[in-house]
Amino acid sequence: MSHVLVCDDDAAIRTVIAQALRRDGHVVSTVDSLTQLDRALARGTPDVLLTDVVLPDGDGIDRMKEVAARLPALPIIVLSARNTLTTAVRAAELGAYEYLPKPFDLDVLARAVAGALARGGTAAESSQPPEDLAQDQTLPLIGRSPAMQHVYRVIARVVSTDLTVLVSGESGTGKELVARAIHDLSGRRAAPFVAINMAAIPRDLIEAELFGHERGAFTGAGQRNAGRFEQAAGGTLFLDEIGDMPIDAQTRLLRVLQTGEFTTVGGARTIRADVRIVAATNRDLEAQVAAGLFREDLFYRLNVVPLELPSLRERGEDVALLARHFLDQAAVQGLPRRQLSTDAVALLMAHDWPGNVREMENLMRRLAVLARDAVIDAEAIRGLMGAPRTPSEPAEAGFDQAVRALLDRLGREAPAGLDDGTLYDRVIAEVERPLIAAMLARHGGNQLRAARALGINRNTLRKRLDDWGIDLPKS
Repeated sequence: MSHVLVCDDDAAIRTVIAQALRRDGHVVSTVDSLTQLDRALARGTPDVLLTDVVLPDGDGIDRMKEVAARLPALPIIVLSARNTLTTAVRAAELGAYEYLPKPFDLDVLARAVAGALARGGTAAESSQPPEDLAQDQTLPLIGRSPAMQHVYRVIARVVSTDLTVLVSGESGTGKELVARAIHDLSGRRAAPFVAINMAAIPRDLIEAELFGHERGAFTGAGQRNAGRFEQAAGGTLFLDEIGDMPIDAQTRLLRVLQTGEFTTVGGARTIRADVRIVAATNRDLEAQVAAGLFREDLFYRLNVVPLELPSLRERGEDVALLARHFLDQAAVQGLPRRQLSTDAVALLMAHDWPGNVREMENLMRRLAVLARDAVIDAEAIRGLMGAPRTPSEPAEAGFDQAVRALLDRLGREAPAGLDDGTLYDRVIAEVERPLIAAMLARHGGNQLRAARALGINRNTLRKRLDDWGIDLPKS
């Protein structure tokens, strides 16, 4: 039987973990402090060690570095209620087998313990980013929801490598912040972080922007210019909105990623590309590959480590935390200091946030400037963003009134339409047309994503576009 040692100062958590692991046939010992942990390890080495981070007599991760150095074959699983990116990165630096943010599912814990045991006593390789990163509290990612914990764990595992990362997610979810966090936590942090938005560059200038150009390479090229690959030498190159890159330019980028070398436009000298690539998109690249709009081989070159960012709708637990963070940021930048009332927080959590975190940041800045009172209430928020209904307002009221108003309008404009058998189709069209248009706009004109969100197939969506004369939004 395997021996699992648990170190946590919360008696209830120790009891629950011990009961769950004993049901799986493990022998479980528990301690509540680092002092007791040292005594337990002096008596014998367990097969797996589980430890909290915040303990009454010290920091669990700091102590685990000593334990890992002394017992390199001992698998360590870190538990923590301090669910931040910094904690995840510190656990990865330690070489922990797994990091589980509290509260965690006991089945997930059981699988982690089983995986640690199956590893057969082979020590995990510990990455060694700069030591001062372990205590960095200025990282830009905010949130403690389960969705963000997954993001933190992926980031923590890739920062010690140079693997290419493809960050996907809706506009406003913070893709560039993730790219910056990967750079700032990596061994390349002392070198430049260079970002380029592929959607903002004219098609005929993309190669010159990426790879640079020589004097006289084209009309207007009066001097040699270094491209983004040269500017980011030794650091990270962030290719934002990579899904908007023209397919002819994709071929040149693919060659650079394959060979690690490039030449400037109009140049003959080969230059070594010493950069880490992080790409981002709000598009469905697999759908674009299927449609012939994106090279399949380039997609696989970029999609080495996929990281999908959750929308703000998927991380409701973070809404209040983010709102207060942005208000605090506004105060630091000289705007009036504001706080949120309980009903204001409830209203923010009820909002759909189509613009995600960027929308929230902008709203908090407007509130900091325009709100009259130091404590912002729900009415102040409604006045600025046309907020959704409060829980006391029945969901059907607004829609019911809209249908009745539509019938009144039809009765005035085309009375025969109320009795000629066309009424149902007229009403459905009035609802379906703005619904489809809104979903297409939300997904950047991507018909496959919009159809999936609506729960219909793509052919049905295309027929509706023709039926209702809906123009696709410009990406």
